[in-house]
Amino acid sequence: MLSRIAESLFWIGRYIERSDGTARILDVHLQLLLEDPWIEENLACRSLLSVMGSEVSDDREITRADVLSILAVDRSEPASIAYSLGAARENARRAREIVSTELWECLNTTRARMPRKVATDKVHEFFGWVRERSALAVGIIESATSRDEAWQFFTLGRSIERADMTARLLATRSLTEASGPSWTTILRSCGAYEAYLRTYRGVPSARNAAEFLLLDRLFPRSILFSVRRAEMCMRDIEPRTDRSGVSEQAQRVLGQIRSELEYRPITEILEDLDGHMDSVQAATSAASEAIRQRYFPSNAAPHWVKENS
Repeated sequence: MLSRIAESLFWIGRYIERSDGTARILDVHLQLLLEDPWIEENLACRSLLSVMGSEVSDDREITRADVLSILAVDRSEPASIAYSLGAARENARRAREIVSTELWECLNTTRARMPRKVATDKVHEFFGWVRERSALAVGIIESATSRDEAWQFFTLGRSIERADMTARLLATRSLTEASGPSWTTILRSCGAYEAYLRTYRGVPSARNAAEFLLLDRLFPRSILFSVRRAEMCMRDIEPRTDRSGVSEQAQRVLGQIRSELEYRPITEILEDLDGHMDSVQAATSAASEAIRQRYFPSNAAPHWVKENS
């Protein structure tokens, strides 16, 4: 496969997953700001922007409307939903000879219908629309794409991005001790609440909910599941021929963060949740860079603000 095509497929997967993950995180936190009058809005909004890699440099008061403008509809902001949907469509255009007509029409229509402004009473509806369009694009690929290198690169990008977005969502749990979303809210935002209840059969506790979203091997939005899927894609793209160790840097980085999560007690992870989520984000960024250098080294990696910091 041409490196240009592989790169486009990789980033289509990442951008589709990024738009979905950003919509989920914003839906949770903007609703929380609306419902809880005790939250210091400026601090909470700045913290959320920081977690999403889009800090504001001036000293003005940042409101819920500012966050929505920056992270949802600003087409020039690399961390925004609008930017991700536009970038997914642009990458599909570059790989038009291999992207199916259905997927192209889906991404093209989604980009065309992306609003430039979202009314206050339509915010939740807008985030639901983003999730539905992302699910439609993924469904088209999952149901009508051969499990060849095209699917592997798409799924590799999507898995790396999903691990990163779940880590960001968990990092927002402790933006401020008083105003962080509950574990029930976080589980619902991931579509994980009912799956969690079937697994643990009880009201979500910090330990069990974190364990489910971090370490569950069967739930597709858990960090461990996403990292393992990315490793699987790497092995399928380039099967190992050496007899000792792992030669690919991306596989090494992913394997290290997987082992770090798998073999560390969940209580220790919870004690420094922010630090461990930073490690996951750093690992996904390092793996993405290693993949770029290995398979499409001629181009600069597209990334959102502070991804490599």
